[in-house]
Amino acid sequence: QVQLVESGGGLVQAGGSLRLSCAASASIPSFNPMGWYRQAPEKERELVSSIISGSNPNYADSVKGRFTISRDNAKNTVYLHMASLKPEDTAVYYCYAALQGTKTAWGQGTQVTVSS
Repeated sequence: QVQLVESGGGLVQAGGSLRLSCAASASIPSFNPMGWYRQAPEKERELVSSIISGSNPNYADSVKGRFTISRDNAKNTVYLHMASLKPEDTAVYYCYAALQGTKTAWGQGTQVTVSS
């Protein structure tokens, strides 16, 4: 079973930056999407960004121009660089990786808190 391990969350002031990392325990085919969701308190989980190697990444409108997703297939790792953070970015961030068929692997979640 593929495991995803996240790191990089924390507390940051508004306007600051953080980089999240998510390492998979096994190889994820480059044509399988990897990415990030987030869930704020009392809100539904939303897709933040996703990436397939060789294609343009997708971003939620709320993070376009501020967040950048990247992927290192050799390391089976996906990153999310978050800049110009806002209090409304506060959430638990979950990475995911699409596996064979309809299976999806999920990370354990990492808390990002942006203070005003």
